[in-house]
Amino acid sequence: MKKWSREKLVAQAIEARKNAYAPYSKYKVGAALLGKSGRVYTGCNVENAVYPLCTCAERTAIVKAVSEGEREFVALAVATENGGSPCGSCRQTLLEFGKKTIVLIADTTGKYRETKVEDLLPDSFTARHLDT
Repeated sequence: MKKWSREKLVAQAIEARKNAYAPYSKYKVGAALLGKSGRVYTGCNVENAVYPLCTCAERTAIVKAVSEGEREFVALAVATENGGSPCGSCRQTLLEFGKKTIVLIADTTGKYRETKVEDLLPDSFTARHLDT
C-alpha cells in the first residue's frame, strides 16, 4: 500500500459528514475507513425515530468495506462538530477487525487526535473468549 495522509483521511470524514441524516440529535458524524488495499470507505450516521435502529458513521463504513471484501484496516477517521469519540458499539465493531487500527478523532476544522482501537477499548471481549 502506498503512503497515506492522515489529513486527507480526516478531510474525507468531514466530507462524508455532510451526508449525515440526523434530524433528531442534530449530531452529524462522518467516517472514512482506510483498508489495507488502499481503498477508502466512507460512512455517515443515519438516524431513525426508533432510536435503536440508528446506524453510526463508523459502522456504516465498516459494513461497506466488509460487504465489498475488505477485512483489514489501517486507519479510521471520524469527524464530528466537536471531536466526539466513537461510541462503544463502534469501538467493539472496529476491534473485530484489528486492535492496532489507527483512529483519528477529528472536529470539523480538521483538528484531530490520534489513538488506536486497543486504547479506546481496553480489556475488551474478543473471539479468544469464545474458544473452549
